[in-house]
Amino acid sequence: MSPAGGPGSSRDPRVDAFIGALPGWQQAICREVRDLVHAADPDVSETIKRTTQPYFVLDGNVCALLAARDHVNVFLYDGGIVPDPAGIITAGHGNKTARTVAFREGEAINAPALVEMFRQIIANNSAGGWRKLKQGR
Repeated sequence: MSPAGGPGSSRDPRVDAFIGALPGWQQAICREVRDLVHAADPDVSETIKRTTQPYFVLDGNVCALLAARDHVNVFLYDGGIVPDPAGIITAGHGNKTARTVAFREGEAINAPALVEMFRQIIANNSAGGWRKLKQGR
């Protein structure tokens, strides 16, 4: 595994295999999201959960990837508490554990907004996780 995300990060070859099996446009989206989550914190690691789904974790789940026929979903494990000033959340507004940002072929990724959300999720995970933080609200 190459530490392409920096010191402490790990790239899981199973995530490489997941991405490599996708159509080219979905590969591009997944690679960019993968790079952004590692840019948010170099200690993020990768794993596979639910048999085939790539997850990015640091003190808890940060996000997961799911490729659908006409889009790629990025599930943000934030309990709905991370601010979304750029309005990038596309679904799951009422979900108690995760919200979704969906990307379709040809759509640009708002990298600064997504990285900021990743950083906030990671900070929340380090502070005990969104469940604990929600109880204190």
